[in-house]
Amino acid sequence: MKNNGEEQKAHLIMKLRGLGIRSSKVLSAIESIPRDIFIENALKNHAWENVTLPIGGGQTISQPYIVGLMTSLLSLSGKEIVLEVGTGSGYQASILSLLCRRVYTIERIETLHHFSNQKFKELSLSNITAKHENGSNGWPEASPFDRIILTCAIKEIPKQLFLQLKVGGILIGPEILDNKDQVLNMYTQIEKNKFEKKSVEDVKFVPML
Repeated sequence: MKNNGEEQKAHLIMKLRGLGIRSSKVLSAIESIPRDIFIENALKNHAWENVTLPIGGGQTISQPYIVGLMTSLLSLSGKEIVLEVGTGSGYQASILSLLCRRVYTIERIETLHHFSNQKFKELSLSNITAKHENGSNGWPEASPFDRIILTCAIKEIPKQLFLQLKVGGILIGPEILDNKDQVLNMYTQIEKNKFEKKSVEDVKFVPML
């Protein structure tokens, strides 16, 4: 018999399928990473709900649907080097680590940087490299990247990030429109310095400061 946590997890996976997250690899990664360890005790009962939750410092842990959507859009085969801007709790990076070769992740808030690093150690995720820094400059010394993911909203994605993307690579992130709404955009570098842009859907992320 399943316990309550396992039932909630199974229900979430079914819900994500219903919302259009079809990749079995992505769903398996979401199922494998215990979301509850990234959440404070008072909110652990909500860990397997499809909701955004606060994690301190004015930051949030993303809704599982958004994590699943953005991860799916990266089209990971397992060989990629991925840059994440905005580690937050470390939940998104943990899921990515199961689906690619290596994750480089940057967090500007020191307490969250230390918190996420501890979670990576608890989960024995040895293919994640993290640093405490403003992510707008990317990680030049580790570039180029096959994939880049921003988990914070920004008015305009910095040129530095595009320069650190391989030809054929994908960059995704939420951008802030003039009316303050946000849209998740996906850029594919089809040839050097030539990008194909696709607007995926409206989203709501904490802004990059």
